[in-house]
Amino acid sequence: MSFNEIINSPTPTLLDFHATWCGPCHSFAPILDQLKQDMDDQVRVLKIDVDKNPAICQKLGVQSMPTVILYQNGEIKWRASGVQSLPVLKQQISALK
Repeated sequence: MSFNEIINSPTPTLLDFHATWCGPCHSFAPILDQLKQDMDDQVRVLKIDVDKNPAICQKLGVQSMPTVILYQNGEIKWRASGVQSLPVLKQQISALK
C-alpha cells in the first residue's frame, strides 16, 4: 500500500514525525504504542523518521519533533507538535467516527 493510499483511507492515520536523537520523541513512543494497542484497527499509526524522509517533512512543513498529523480520507484532520497525552490522541481520533 502506498503512502497516498494510506492517507486517503477512511481509516484514520496518525503520522508520527520523529528523530532518533530527539529526547521527547523517545518519551512519546510508549504513548503511541499504547494508543495502537487500545484502538487497534480504529487507527493506523505510521512512524516517519525525519532524517530519512526530508522531502515529506518539507512538503508538510514539519519543523519540530515530535509532530503528529492525523489524516482521514486524504485530509489533515488534526495536527500538533510536542508530546501529546493518550487521552488527547484518543479524543482526536474518536471525533472522526
